Amino acid sequence: MAYNKAKILATLGPASSDYEVMKKMVEAGVNVFRINFSHSDHDNARAIVEKVRKLNEEMQTNIAVLADLQGPKLRVGEVEEGAVLKKDDILKFTNKDVQGSAKQVFMTYKQFAADVRVGDRILIDDGKIMLEAVKSNGIDEVEAKVIQGGPLKSRKGVNLPNTRISLPCLTDKDLADLEVAMECAVEWVALSFVRNPNDVYELRDILQKNNAPCHIISKIEKPEAVVEIDEIIEASDGIMVARGDLGVEVPMQGVPLIQKMIVNKCHLAAKPVVIATQMMESMIENLTPSRAEVNDVANSVLDGADAVMLSGETSVGKNPVEVVAAMSKIIAHVEESGQVQVKEENPPRYRNKRFITDSICYNASKVADQVGAAAILTMTFSGYTAFKISAHRPQTAIILFTANRSILNTMSLLWGVRGYYYDKMVSTDETFADIKKIVREEGIVSEGDLVVKIASMPIHEKGMTNMLKIESIEED
Repeated sequence: MAYNKAKILATLGPASSDYEVMKKMVEAGVNVFRINFSHSDHDNARAIVEKVRKLNEEMQTNIAVLADLQGPKLRVGEVEEGAVLKKDDILKFTNKDVQGSAKQVFMTYKQFAADVRVGDRILIDDGKIMLEAVKSNGIDEVEAKVIQGGPLKSRKGVNLPNTRISLPCLTDKDLADLEVAMECAVEWVALSFVRNPNDVYELRDILQKNNAPCHIISKIEKPEAVVEIDEIIEASDGIMVARGDLGVEVPMQGVPLIQKMIVNKCHLAAKPVVIATQMMESMIENLTPSRAEVNDVANSVLDGADAVMLSGETSVGKNPVEVVAAMSKIIAHVEESGQVQVKEENPPRYRNKRFITDSICYNASKVADQVGAAAILTMTFSGYTAFKISAHRPQTAIILFTANRSILNTMSLLWGVRGYYYDKMVSTDETFADIKKIVREEGIVSEGDLVVKIASMPIHEKGMTNMLKIESIEED
């Protein structure tokens, strides 16, 4: 199997939900499987989680599951075949469930007329169709003038870049889907269309009340989220740069710099960051990616993304296994160059309760690079040290040992981290003798290699990390 430092997150769908196909995708390099609740029912989601758990057992892997909540997605209804909008046409949006045409279309969002103001832009199908609101009755109808026309198709998404919509971040559908995600104990939950940190805290509150072990990834796809990005990163466990809707909601030329800015901020906050949307889009049909797509994936890896995501490429594409293999090959080539590094050093500066642990994680990364260590070995129960070390992007492997099985899968999203289950914590010496034996047997280190070991002492108390040691791997 491929063991790259940047991870691959693949969406499951009709093209890839078969167990044997999933197995081949894992062998090709998948680290996290995504359930897209925009297109998945509850029974299907439960079946996917069951398959992933079975895969982990059979293949001795730690593949995580990410449940992606749909969020307040606005859509048009069914539209008759062949409907085309032309420049300067007037299209009526109505809350009455009518068959759509080039004259009128059903809008699923009931507050549409109340929220939209005259002059607001209305974008359909990822901005392929652009309109401007010219009239609203404030209740159930909006008339809009076509600025940029094109084919009007059924169930396409609608974006309102200038409008503050009154829908809550967690819709009734999201709450029902979240129940299933918590029941299945998925490792990550992605929150769509986050606007401010309160959206994240609302989800966090539900997870805590249900004692759910899920970690939160906030999807950045609204202009308001970019404005409050520091607070959203602080509130979240991870961030996803969802370039599809983001590229529609903000000027498209702004997306590359927003992506780089978010990646850098996530490094400083020790939060994983995922780059998503259209990374290998042409491979939905083709067996090879375009050169622009290769560059996109490579640049995301060079910027220091924790993971790159595949959507339609693996969910409905013709080549789900091949696209993972191609992406894995690009990642490996970039990482072999040794050019992946953080833009800004981030040693701990404040003497808070985590100061000693944070200092050890920072210095473990620096020392490992300085002495050319083959691996950093860390013992953890919460996963905290893995988040911290990963954020410093050391050149060496980060090997995590834990007695907390759910953490093993969760860490599969973090850059550079590989996890192993270990629960025999009798003494510090015995524990490290065991884990050195494991990394030798796994082929991660060889005789004569240096390793950097960090842990809490005494080890059986599972306290905060307070020890760093450099050691040579000697022959048994």
